[in-house]
Formats: sequence, structure tokens, C-alpha cells
Amino acid sequence: MSSYVPGIIESPKTLRPQNPSFIVIALASAVALLYFGQLFFVTLVTAVSIAFILEPFVTALMRLRLPRALASFVVCVAALLVLYLVGLGLYAQFASLYRELPTYSDRIAELVDAATMKVEGMEQSVYRLLVPKREQERAKQEQAAAQRPPTAAKAGPKQRSVEPPAAIFPPPVQEVRILQERTPLVSYIYAHLGSVYDILLMASFVPFLVYFMLSWRDHLHRGFLMLFHGQARLIAGNSLAGVAAMVRGFVVGNFALGMLLATISSLLFMVFGLPYPLLTGPVSGFLSLIPYAGLPLAILPPLFAALPLYKNLPPYLLVGGTVAVLHLLALNLLYPKIVGARVHLNPLVVTIALMMWGVLWGAVGLVLAIPLTAAIKAVCDNVGSLQPYGRLLGD
Repeated sequence: MSSYVPGIIESPKTLRPQNPSFIVIALASAVALLYFGQLFFVTLVTAVSIAFILEPFVTALMRLRLPRALASFVVCVAALLVLYLVGLGLYAQFASLYRELPTYSDRIAELVDAATMKVEGMEQSVYRLLVPKREQERAKQEQAAAQRPPTAAKAGPKQRSVEPPAAIFPPPVQEVRILQERTPLVSYIYAHLGSVYDILLMASFVPFLVYFMLSWRDHLHRGFLMLFHGQARLIAGNSLAGVAAMVRGFVVGNFALGMLLATISSLLFMVFGLPYPLLTGPVSGFLSLIPYAGLPLAILPPLFAALPLYKNLPPYLLVGGTVAVLHLLALNLLYPKIVGARVHLNPLVVTIALMMWGVLWGAVGLVLAIPLTAAIKAVCDNVGSLQPYGRLLGD
């Protein structure tokens, strides 16, 4: 039996200095794994997010005495049916928009030509203002050259016309191939056929992943806790509960807020008489949820839909201003109450997280940056040795 003496460490296991090189190698390995395994991890995170969205419906069916496996199957089938109907509606809107693309392209060409002419006029005005003397000298030279009489060249008696090389050595006859023009979408799919195949392959696993996550939820929870022993099991349980509560609140809150914004936006676009409101409304509503870039991205769909309708600037300002007001009200009034209470990250960490996950996973990383970083913070808050990092990430 040993007694505690201040200043003396009883066991080398109580406090072990961490090797900085090991930490750097571990972080580099994790970043490389996330970067090269982007498709796998994005598919897995997407399935987890969908499972959190569908979990309340499974719980509601279980209250009706349905087994979890049957309730999960019913909810997944109903979700696939709703997704199929929504896909049909969006496909009809996209097909109609595709037929109207020539009208939109002509309108865009008109706007580009008008903007180009204005820019060229401004450039000429600035040039004349800044360089008046050089402009006057050039005008005098052009006027003198125009008044000068033309001189005809005299050909000598021994000069002979030389045939161009093309006439002496005619070019070889080349085979002319007529290539069928492809649409931009078909060209993109043809050029990235392997990537499209990989994406479709991973997407086909999402329904199965969601079903097994919902039906085997209790088994997975118990199996995860059995990996730990003693005090570590309690820490793992608290960490898992904190991550689950945060992710569930964030995903469900964002989905509910996105649906609300999509509905209100579609109704407003119908009032304005914009074409394709059932397409531009949901796109604009869910784009509003993207941090920092949400406002300009949400304004683009209705402005694009309004191109064939309006020739003047005030209607575009009205549509863009309405979307901006709706976006600002949602983020300042609804977002803090529905989503913000679940995520406690300071603004600097949010910005760095958006940059990091955006570099790793592109546009998908911008959407998943906040919940992934908040999940890391939830783990740090429940692990004693990582709590200082949790406080560093917190607000």
C-alpha cells in the first residue's frame, strides 16, 4: 500500500506525454482517409442523416405495438414512395424547363450583349477622359492617312506570279466524319462515366443502410457499448447519446426548416407568376440552409426562372428582395430556436470547418461540415482528456 506524496507520480500510466509526431501522423492519416474515401463516407453519413429523419416515424409505429423491424420496413417503403412521387414531379418540371432552354439561352445572350456594350462604352469613355492627347493624335494620323492618295505598285517585266504552295502540293484528302452533337448532360455523363457509375452504385446501398440502421438500432447500441469496459463504457454511452441527440436535432431541425422555406417560397413564386414554382421553391428553400453562401444561392433559382418574363430591373429586385427577407427572417428567428440550440460552436470554428470539409468533400462537405464538427465536439465534451478541445470548439 502506497501513500500519495505531492509532486511524485506513482505510476507512469497516470500521466504520459503525447508525442507530437504521432499526433501529426494520426491527423494526416485521418485527413487522407477522409479525402480518398469521400464517396464511402458521404454515403454512410447520408444514410445516418436519413435514418435520424425517419426515426420519429418508426417510434410512432412502435407505439402501435408494431415490432421495430416491421415498423422500419413500413417507414422505409413509405419514404421511398414519397421520394418516387417527388421525383416524378421534379422530373416533369425539369422536362418542361429543358424544352424552354432555347428561350432562356436567348434571354441570357441578350443580357450578356447588353452588359458587354455597356462595359465597352464605359471603357471608351474612361480612355478618352484619361488619354485625350493620344486620342487626338491618333485621329489626326487616321485623317492624314485617309487623305493620302493610293499608290499603285509597278510590276517589272520579268516578275512572275508564284503559285501558292497549296496549289502545287494539294493537301491530302482527309476523311470527313460527321459527329452527332451531344447535349451537355450526355457529354458530362460520357466523360465521367466511371464516376457516375460509382455514385449510382453507392446510392443503391442507401435504402438498405437506412433500413438496417433503423431495425437494428438497439442491437447496434448494445454492441457498441460492449466494446468498452468499466468507466470507459459509461463515457462511451454518454458520448454516443450526446452525438445522437445533437445530430438528430440538427438534421431533423434543418429538414423541417427547409421544408417550411420550400413551401413558403413556392407559394410566393406562384403569387409572382414565376414559372416552375414547384421546382424553384424547394431548391431555393434548401439552398438557404447552406452557411454563408445560402443567400446568393437561394436568389439564383427564382431570378433564372424570371428571365423570360421581365425586361426591366425592378421585378428582379422585388423577387430577390423577397427571397432575401425570407432567408434573413428564417436564419435570425427560426434557425436559432430549431437548430442553433443543438449546436454550440463558435463562429471561427464554423468558418474553419466549412473550409476544411469543403476542401475534402466539395459541396457535400459544406452541407455536412457543421454536424460533423459538432459531433466531434460532443465526443470531446464527454471524454475527460479531450474536454479542453471541446471548450476550444464551443461558443
